[in-house]
Amino acid sequence: MKKIGILRGMETTFPDGLVAHLNDEYGDRGIVAEMIEIGGISMDGEPGYAAILDRISHEVPFYRSYLKWASLKGTHVVNNPFWWSADDKFIDNVIAQGAGVAVPRSVILPHKEHPPNTQAASFRNLEYPVKWNEVFEYVGWPAFLKPFDGGGWRAVTKVRNEAEFFAAYDESGTDCMMLQESIEFEDYFRCYGIGQRSVRTMRYNPAASNAGTRYTEIDPTPIPADMLARVERDTLALCRALDYSMNTVEFAVRGGVPYAIDFMNPAPDADYWTVGAENYEWVVRTVGAFLVEKAFEERPAAQFTANGALEPARRGAGLMDVAKSAAQAVGEAASGAVDAVRKAVASRAKQKAADGGTSAKKGSRKKVAEFVKPAAPAMKAAPTPTPSTEPTPPPKAAPRAQAAPPSADAMPDQLRRPAKSRPAGAAARQASAGDSPSVPSQPTPGPGTETTAPAKATGRARKA
Repeated sequence: MKKIGILRGMETTFPDGLVAHLNDEYGDRGIVAEMIEIGGISMDGEPGYAAILDRISHEVPFYRSYLKWASLKGTHVVNNPFWWSADDKFIDNVIAQGAGVAVPRSVILPHKEHPPNTQAASFRNLEYPVKWNEVFEYVGWPAFLKPFDGGGWRAVTKVRNEAEFFAAYDESGTDCMMLQESIEFEDYFRCYGIGQRSVRTMRYNPAASNAGTRYTEIDPTPIPADMLARVERDTLALCRALDYSMNTVEFAVRGGVPYAIDFMNPAPDADYWTVGAENYEWVVRTVGAFLVEKAFEERPAAQFTANGALEPARRGAGLMDVAKSAAQAVGEAASGAVDAVRKAVASRAKQKAADGGTSAKKGSRKKVAEFVKPAAPAMKAAPTPTPSTEPTPPPKAAPRAQAAPPSADAMPDQLRRPAKSRPAGAAARQASAGDSPSVPSQPTPGPGTETTAPAKATGRARKA
């Protein structure tokens, strides 16, 4: 028997659906999936899990330490808790550039206020005053001011000039901030990267009215094959360089070049009601197959060094070496990607036509939507997304039905909850690339790194 544990936060549909899918699809092969329940953890204990999916430890230090312990004990943890702890947006941009991925110009800035347990003497190495003109000339306007390690649009502000910059910077408190070039885009994509080999590319509208319409208020035209191949190549290069087995990468396209503007999302949104039925089914099945693969995979012996913990599969290689080798490998694999994309799209269309478009053939697997029966919120149903390259399918593949919003009447008792209207989702970003949303007054917290923070107070004028 191989146990797979899920460490979840506030989300429901994705973890519940994943556990049910794993037990239904792989139970006869010795897989048991469950939500993790832990208390005090002793050094000499054993995790009891072959694989764990982490959706919340970035918010709970106790969980993060538990996952590091489980990893050292031989459990495969998605995502790597050691690298996730060391990660930040600024260094990610440096690594992305080394992997051959286009990124916006970025500058990391000193704290506006003293961090806890520091005083003036702690900053005797700090240049004063900062050469602001050089910073602004390098980044340009407009730009985004954001925490260098933040997630979920927390404290992100679009600034168009020095006055707006200093108003926002004066409100940043003890956060370490990053100023990043704004990419004024003509197209926008969001890509799931799973297992460092499977990619799901979706058109995405960061300026949509709420989270539930960002995948529906989109350009309906197909993604050009060469652009699709490029963003999928870059998604894989980033996930491999950063050693993320589950991630989302957002691309803002300017002048035909896709810029990776948001790719530190190791616990990305996968809620049924925001990503839509087809994307939900894809991510549940693809993550499920990857977790099963890792549960049966023999883990290398623990190496109690920093490099061994950060990169157990590639010990002895530096991050930049890994980035360059990942970019080279992905580039080689993408040489025939355009033809492969066309074939995949044609194959998918042919399969849908053969299946009648909406119903599965007799004997096919259960729809993932059948495992979780959430109360339907008041929002538009998600249409079929733009086709993308299909991932390596999980075992026991069979024609699947179009996932439809499930009926509350058929809901299992343990998952039943009263129907209610869903509040407005996470704030939409402004109609230019970067991470700045137009934050509504009552945001809805989302899972993991996708949580949207309430709007900050209006910035005060810069002090003399």
